[in-house]
Amino acid sequence: MRLRAPRITPLDPATLTPEQTAALAPVTREGARPLNIFLTFARAPEALTRFLQWGNYILSRRNALDPRRREIAILRTGWNCRSGYEFAQHERIGLASGMSEADVAGTMEGPHAACWDDLDSAIVTACDELVRDHFISGATWAALEPLGDKGRMDLVFTVGQYTQVSMMLNSFGVQLEDESQLNPELDER
Repeated sequence: MRLRAPRITPLDPATLTPEQTAALAPVTREGARPLNIFLTFARAPEALTRFLQWGNYILSRRNALDPRRREIAILRTGWNCRSGYEFAQHERIGLASGMSEADVAGTMEGPHAACWDDLDSAIVTACDELVRDHFISGATWAALEPLGDKGRMDLVFTVGQYTQVSMMLNSFGVQLEDESQLNPELDER
C-alpha cells in the first residue's frame, strides 16, 4: 500500500444518505459491510453508479477475455500501478477464475515468466506497454491476434479500467479490509 491510512475515509454504513445507499445497492450483500473501495467511492454516488456500470462490463462474460486471462491483465496492471488493494482483491478473484499460484507469481515476474504460453506473455507485455506508454506496440498487437479485434479492444478496456481504479485506490488511500491480504512485495518495489 502506498499510504498507511486513508486520505478519504470510507463512509460509515450507518450514516449513508438515501442516494449513497442506492449507489451501493449493487455491491451490498445482506448482512455484509460493503468493501472499502465502494464505501469510499460512495462519497460521489453518481460517479459510483457509473463506475459500477462500466466495471460490470469489464468483469462480465461480455468481455471477450476469458476470466483467467482477464484476471492476468488486472493483476499485472495492479502490480504495475503498485496498487496493494487492487492486487490483493484480485489475487483471490484470479485464483477463483482459473489462475494458479504460479500464474499469480507470474504477474509479478512479467512476460517472461515460465508459466505463460505465448498469448499469456503477449497479454502481460500489452499490460506493461499500456501502463508505461499508453500504447500497444505493433509486435505485441500482432502477438495478440488470437484474441481477435474485440478481444484486443477488451484487453485495452480492462487495463484502462484497472489503471484508473489503481490511481483512485492509491491516491485516496483505500485500505484493505484485512491487512493480512497485502502482498509485501508491492512495497519493496
